[in-house]
Amino acid sequence: MVLDASILLILHTYQDESIEVYIDFYNSITLTCLCLVSFKTNNMTIQDILQKEELDTKDIATLLQTEGDEQKLLFAKAQEVQLEYVGRKVFYRGLVEFSNVCAKNCFYCGIRKDNKEVVRYHLEDKQVLEAARFAYENNYASIVLQAGERSDDFFVDRVDRLLKDIKVLSNGELGITVSLGEQSDQTYQRWFDSGAHRYLLRIESSNKVLYNQIHPDNDAHDFENRVRCLHSLKKIGYQTGTGVMVGLPWQTYDDLARDLLFMRDFDIDMCGMGPYIEHHQTPLFQNRAQLWPIETRFSVTLNMIAVLRILMKDINIAAATALQAIDPMGREKALRIGANVIMPNVTPTLHRKDYLLYENKPCADEGAEDCSNCLSMRIELADREVGYGEWGDSKHFMNRKD
Repeated sequence: MVLDASILLILHTYQDESIEVYIDFYNSITLTCLCLVSFKTNNMTIQDILQKEELDTKDIATLLQTEGDEQKLLFAKAQEVQLEYVGRKVFYRGLVEFSNVCAKNCFYCGIRKDNKEVVRYHLEDKQVLEAARFAYENNYASIVLQAGERSDDFFVDRVDRLLKDIKVLSNGELGITVSLGEQSDQTYQRWFDSGAHRYLLRIESSNKVLYNQIHPDNDAHDFENRVRCLHSLKKIGYQTGTGVMVGLPWQTYDDLARDLLFMRDFDIDMCGMGPYIEHHQTPLFQNRAQLWPIETRFSVTLNMIAVLRILMKDINIAAATALQAIDPMGREKALRIGANVIMPNVTPTLHRKDYLLYENKPCADEGAEDCSNCLSMRIELADREVGYGEWGDSKHFMNRKD
């Protein structure tokens, strides 16, 4: 289509104004022209949003939908904030998945209680401690204890004992993150007193309606209790982390924007979030036709990480393993635009394939040594450096304490 001189003049003169100006000023402009104007306006809008001091739901939802050149603007801003506030260092958290026995029945999870096809396992205490020793001797400085969610006395006592033993074997030098779901205030306090100092409890979605859609309707999967647990963890003194799945059925960009604002308003210290990847042995799998394409889920997750880094400049953000399940360079891409924590898996290789929260989990057949060597090279490729021997605690947490 050829534009006449008067239309070109209008486009040039009013390129920074809203689209309504075009309609009022030159009512005969065609739909094609309006689309062109809208495209130019959106480019300017992204730049304007990134210059704002405070972002609202609409701003964030717009940023989360960016692609192409607009996404590059977002990533550039996030990287600028990252380098200024948390630097180039990436901190290791040696991941120990010590059991896949779970009392919960979350509709999205491959190790949910009612999945009878899972081969259940418990690592022996000796195996957990050997994994912790590997992390300690390889200068990881921190580990994560993760398992299916349970709150029975045997489980609580066992975790308490493991925390104390890990502190002894490392001369108190290993930092410990726990990701073991909803517990009583007494249990959280007990584990904190025994050596855990970070806790990751993902909200999964801050939209109560959506949360209820992806969980059974009973007291064991109560949204308010999830939020209560987060407040309890923070009150006790943990560095408190949460996170969401990106690309769930029924999820909207506004939902995700509000998730990020929930994290900001709660004042979290760390975040772990990744793309939703369906598992064929779960109830939510039947809704797979409603999912965004897997590439969209990946891209929007990167946008979530970038926007969160802009919103909460000095928190710790993990580069989720699930990103690598979609893109071989997924974690590296996250490290370049905001993430600063990565979790090498130190679980014995024999059981890694049995801890499948989602399908296509990467590195399931690798040993701890393989994983370590691979990640160090990946981090270098991302123009980052490993913070060996450093706990890498959340600067946000430390700044708030000060």
